Amino acid sequence: MSSNNDTATIPMTEINPNDVTGMETSGQKTLSEKFVLSFHNISYQETVQSGFAFCKKSSKIEKLSDISGIMKPGLNAIIGPQDGSRSLLLDVLAARKDPRGLSGDILINGKPRPANFKCTSGYVPQKDVVMHTVTVRENVEFSAALRLPMSMPRDEKSRRINEVLELLHLDEESNVKPRSKKLLKRTSIAMELVAEHPILFLDDPTTVLDMITAIDIILVLRRMSTRGQTIIFSINQPPYSIFRYFDSVTLVASGKLILHGPAHKALEYFASTGLNYVFLNHPGNFLLDIITGGFSAILDTEEDDHEANNHKELSERQHQVTEQLANMYVQSSLYKEVRTELDPLLGEQKAGRSSALEEVTCVTPFWHQLWWIICRSFKNFLDFSWFTTIQAINSVMVAIIVGTIFHFLQDDCIEVQRRASLLFSLTVFQCVISMYPRNLFVIDRNRFLHEHTSGYYRVSSYFLGKFLAELVPRVLLPSIIFTVVVVSIAGIIKDLKRFFTMLFTIMILAYSASSLLLSIGTRNNKVTTPTVLMTTYFVFMLFFSALEIYSGSLLPGLSPIQYINIPHYGFTALLHNEFLGQNFCPEHKTAKISSCENYVICTGEEFLMIQGIDLSPWGFWQNHVALVCIMIIFLSITYVRLSAQNKVKVLKSCWRKFQQLF
Repeated sequence: MSSNNDTATIPMTEINPNDVTGMETSGQKTLSEKFVLSFHNISYQETVQSGFAFCKKSSKIEKLSDISGIMKPGLNAIIGPQDGSRSLLLDVLAARKDPRGLSGDILINGKPRPANFKCTSGYVPQKDVVMHTVTVRENVEFSAALRLPMSMPRDEKSRRINEVLELLHLDEESNVKPRSKKLLKRTSIAMELVAEHPILFLDDPTTVLDMITAIDIILVLRRMSTRGQTIIFSINQPPYSIFRYFDSVTLVASGKLILHGPAHKALEYFASTGLNYVFLNHPGNFLLDIITGGFSAILDTEEDDHEANNHKELSERQHQVTEQLANMYVQSSLYKEVRTELDPLLGEQKAGRSSALEEVTCVTPFWHQLWWIICRSFKNFLDFSWFTTIQAINSVMVAIIVGTIFHFLQDDCIEVQRRASLLFSLTVFQCVISMYPRNLFVIDRNRFLHEHTSGYYRVSSYFLGKFLAELVPRVLLPSIIFTVVVVSIAGIIKDLKRFFTMLFTIMILAYSASSLLLSIGTRNNKVTTPTVLMTTYFVFMLFFSALEIYSGSLLPGLSPIQYINIPHYGFTALLHNEFLGQNFCPEHKTAKISSCENYVICTGEEFLMIQGIDLSPWGFWQNHVALVCIMIIFLSITYVRLSAQNKVKVLKSCWRKFQQLF
């Protein structure tokens, strides 16, 4: 730590925007319109609840306090410590946070942000949401197909994709599936660059990257900024080799603005306050050292290092430093220069503020989105071929065991209960197999939220595409394999009509059971919760269905359970299909009837009547209608839960606008 009497060493010079090796801008395409983002007196509060479930208390914590600034075309860096302030400010500017806690104005070229700003600007999250099971090129093509207008010629889209891949040095790895952190990060950036939005937000784009790759990413962003793009990103401790390319710097700590202005003036500003720049190759360390209390000279009272040993004292010290730095900046000439640019923009906007609600808009139609989602989802399904193979092998092995147990059932009165038990085994398996697609929508939750919010697709196209391309084969294949093997070994059905009717019934049963699981598991990050609930439900429902085989009916007080019993409808339909029209006591076997004198069931109709099953065609199809209705209800719940986050935001925003009227 140097003293205040030392001279400041500031190796910062004016950087020519075109002074980037290999990045000449001559002949480059520039954006037709440049966008300037300004933010005026931004504050953000988060509501925190504490206490027990029935007596929770809500309190508001201020995360950002009175922050103003302007982001022009170029590289605009938001620097700060690991306290969440820099990422929070980025998300607020990108409209990625709940607007309820936001106060202040965020303008684009002096006008309010449009309602679909999230769809007309790019955003690269810190946690990559790239699909791992398709190649780099296929990920970028997916983004281009859904975010570029369909009126754009296919050759133009291909040219743009190839250009972005070349910019990020992904052309040689375009046919590789992104699995490493470096490749995932570059692919995530490529998916946003291909859309060529005028404003691009990136949350810590150099995280988990080595120095060479990080510099390469910054150079690519620098080149894009020279075309007229406004690039805003958060970053932690940038070295001089990266810092030198920044056009503006916004320094935040503990939710307060410490500095905002041209990057080449940042170190000069701190030097003018008596803080000396000694980190010759790492200005990022210097800036963070200031805001974390490393320079005690900015405090009015001097403190020795040994007096700030415990965490509480260090926290208080850092808070004092942040307050002092924020006050110093407000009183500086740099702040006055920024205000001269901001005040005219805010004055123009106050004449007519927009009350537009946030909305998601797409540039492509529903069917186009559906096709691309089906293609990507099916490729994702095929990539898990090992899982599908294991699932098929398990189905075959279990089917062989079950089929062997009921091997060659005879059309005899003594085989009626065994025949019903076999159908019950089929019902049990379908309930078990329905647990496989448990994470169908849970796994993709973060990816779905990012892509839908960014305007890739509508909730309806995503939901239907995932259902058709993944849920159907995951349930269909094991169900068909198991049923065919069991029926072949047991030999219970001898005509095609009964066989295909059985397959149809089993498929409807499996889909209904799966829809229940999806409705519970969607948007639920706790994997065990839906599993426990579903296991408990099916154990009880299958138990009640088993009682019907041997007792013929449920206890009077438990009869309403059948209306919510998914296995009951499937099992009843299977019994109706199998037993109706069967004759277990033909005339040439009357001698064997004596062995069944205590429990004689000669026809399938007798058994169905004992079970209380309607013998009419409606007695069969009403079970399918019930299963379809259950499936529609639970899939609708799944769909609503997928879109709930955006719907809730809209309703909350409506209520906030209504309150503002009064």
